[in-house]
Amino acid sequence: MNNPSACLIFAHRGANKEAAENTRAAFNKALQYPIDGLETDVQLSLDEIPVLWHDWELDKLGHPGKCIDDFKFAQLEQMDFAGYCPFAVEPEGVLGLKEFIDLYRGRCNLDIELKSRDGESQQRLERKIVQMLAIIGSPASGGVFISSYSLPGLVFAHQHAPDLPLYYLLSGHHTQTDIERFLQEYNFLAGFCLPIDIHNESIAAFLRDQGKGAGVYTCNNEEAIQKALDLKVNILITDYPQLAVQMRDS
Repeated sequence: MNNPSACLIFAHRGANKEAAENTRAAFNKALQYPIDGLETDVQLSLDEIPVLWHDWELDKLGHPGKCIDDFKFAQLEQMDFAGYCPFAVEPEGVLGLKEFIDLYRGRCNLDIELKSRDGESQQRLERKIVQMLAIIGSPASGGVFISSYSLPGLVFAHQHAPDLPLYYLLSGHHTQTDIERFLQEYNFLAGFCLPIDIHNESIAAFLRDQGKGAGVYTCNNEEAIQKALDLKVNILITDYPQLAVQMRDS
């Protein structure tokens, strides 16, 4: 995030069209391209270790109806988190947030999405955030930010790490009026990450005027990527990072 005026290309869960998402293989493949960042998702194991996984359940790993927090970290390490993917070369146990930070911090920017599902207690959400912040450490070294659909989670994170950039993830029903209202109450937010479908010139101009970042997801075709580039977004999240980089740099 060293150049806030540039459009930074983030690989969505790594190069997830070429390897199993949120695995070492996916992140390593993504970094073969001249991308600017990696996006990932963090949940908490039964014994409260932050790990990378997007889906709420583990159905595609052969554990239907089971969730990450039904298993301890050691058990998750024994599962194959790549086996469902036709492009997988070898089995991979779950990737913990600490290993992810150790492997990739300093090599590119990192967008760490704090996952919070319906029914999760505030206490467990807060414990997850405390664990994440402890692993991330001082934000002074830069290059790492947290995004989340959970506004209470972002508020709690800000209280404990006021210098860490935090992005509020918006959904398709949100409007510019909502964004203006959020900033009145939560001006600590570094910016917003919104679906490319709802982003427009008016929102882009407003966020620039407010000095806030604009990120968009998930730009997966030429039309969406070009729209993001035309709107001069700060962060472009895509499943096709090579295409986005080619279009940005052409």
